[in-house]
Amino acid sequence: MTHLWVRAEQRDNEARVGVTPEGVQTLMQAGIDVTVERSPTRVIPDADYIRTGCRMVPGHSWPDAPRDAFVFGLKELPEEDSPLVHRHIMFGHAFKGQPAGLRLLRRFRAGGGALYDLEYLLDDTGRRVAAFGYWAGYAGAAVALKCWTAQQRQGIATPVRPYDSSTHMLADLQGELVGLGAHRPIALIIGALGRVGQGVADLCTAMGVPTTCWDMAETAHGGPFPEILAHDLFFNCILARPGTPVFVPPSTPHSPRKLTVIGDIACDPDSDFSPIKVYDRTTTWDAPALRVHDTPPLDVTAIDNLPSMLPLESSQDYAEQLLPTLLALHDPHSSVWTRARATFDTHLARV
Repeated sequence: MTHLWVRAEQRDNEARVGVTPEGVQTLMQAGIDVTVERSPTRVIPDADYIRTGCRMVPGHSWPDAPRDAFVFGLKELPEEDSPLVHRHIMFGHAFKGQPAGLRLLRRFRAGGGALYDLEYLLDDTGRRVAAFGYWAGYAGAAVALKCWTAQQRQGIATPVRPYDSSTHMLADLQGELVGLGAHRPIALIIGALGRVGQGVADLCTAMGVPTTCWDMAETAHGGPFPEILAHDLFFNCILARPGTPVFVPPSTPHSPRKLTVIGDIACDPDSDFSPIKVYDRTTTWDAPALRVHDTPPLDVTAIDNLPSMLPLESSQDYAEQLLPTLLALHDPHSSVWTRARATFDTHLARV
């Protein structure tokens, strides 16, 4: 019997989950054994999973899971050196040359386990079967606007927090903008046709922020892109990969420049392919803005778990998208899972 072990997340400010209690029931009805770790911080309470009849175990006990279990989480594991013996399903951030990713791959090599990276679960057309992109864009646009409103008050963005719903987020942000009068920034979105870009655009529309929407056609010439500097806000919503143009080079001028906030929603600063070259580390919930220029200010916001600001809506949406693929775990010929394993094997061979 296929065994799915749902681990409790171990990162701060991470309340999401990749499968709902309703999904657990569907998996069990399909003959998949499900174990769920207890978690006091998960947005869906343990009691809801207990009612499904699945096996509940202490949080962070996955190292003791049966060797044949698929260990399923969302964000990275704690950075340790212990060998990884299980098959892990998660966002590993390990296939683009990231230093932490290389260490992770070495742990899999040492233990004989495998990484089925959620970012690389692809259908037959090459499209991801499930993504948090829309909510990453939605929340990322809200954080970028908070950075901009802080600048208007001659400050820098203060800590951000999760919201019970998108309605609560909009009300909070609207309150900040109303205090500034009728003035609104103008935003440029690159990757506007994708899930992330759609989330950014919807938030901007709700807040009355005019947007210029670009996608592959507008960036095909490879740059430079002076139009970015002519907008107040710039949102990078594309997946970095070989051949991605550089949108913001390290030599970005202090003036003339209208641009004051970069929302790097894709958030991959330590990748060789990152198109945003003015910063080299992610930002955090406690310090959402990184100031890279002072006069005029230029802040980068790049939080790598943005959807957890709306943990319930984003979890429900993602889990619904992913469930058909989880149901195929017991099929050894499932093209999604065999492709993901082949991707891992290719990158492991290069370590």
